[in-house]
Amino acid sequence: MEPWRFIVVEKPALERLGHQVTTRGEALGIDPAKIIKERHAYDTSPLAVVVVESPKASDKVPAIEQTYSAGAACLALLNAALASGWGANWLSGWASLDRDFIRDGFGLEDHESVAGILHIGTETVAPPERPRPDVDAITQWIKD
Repeated sequence: MEPWRFIVVEKPALERLGHQVTTRGEALGIDPAKIIKERHAYDTSPLAVVVVESPKASDKVPAIEQTYSAGAACLALLNAALASGWGANWLSGWASLDRDFIRDGFGLEDHESVAGILHIGTETVAPPERPRPDVDAITQWIKD
């Protein structure tokens, strides 16, 4: 059994989650601008896939590898959506780290967490360019 699972979230549920983001953000005292930004992802997305890290007790697969596997599932899904011609973005946000939000919004168990939320649909605008790392500065070569 995989240490992760998928939850597909359709538009009506995204609308409900958007309301929950606002309510939960206000209760937590989150900056209103951050609440608006977080809610925007739910309000404008036609579909999202939540990748849930669901670790399993294992003598063979360490917990950290299970975490990495969930992240790899996020990247694989993102790349597959983009390669298929969809617009896709991995936007998890602050709400995905809030235990109350993810329990109430997605029905996660206490041992589970959100590895990523991938919003998928028809791209209407190109995402803005972001700063990228200097690959030479973060790469080390060992030759012998």
